[in-house]
Amino acid sequence: MLRTYHGRCHCGAVTFEADLDLAQSSYRCNCSICRRNRFWPAIARPEQFRLLTGEPELTRYTFNTKKNHHYFCRRCGVRPFGIGTETPVGRMIGVNLGCLTDVTDEEL
Repeated sequence: MLRTYHGRCHCGAVTFEADLDLAQSSYRCNCSICRRNRFWPAIARPEQFRLLTGEPELTRYTFNTKKNHHYFCRRCGVRPFGIGTETPVGRMIGVNLGCLTDVTDEEL
């Protein structure tokens, strides 16, 4: 069942909310950057994700095919989310579960 969760980067400059169903499987991407920084995302459709604050604080990194956009807070370096542009489900937002502020250990 979808529930609205709130999240932020480490310093709090970037905040967001996302409608996620944490009963659904999350995944670990095996691309070279995700594997190195242990990015653990849950999937949200674009209409289920809302960036609340900090857009100017975000920096985007793309590599190889430039299809996926990896966003980092330029202040603290935390990666709160990424955008997949060509995935099996179409455009999607990968929300970093480690950045959620109102999720319990049991839910994770």
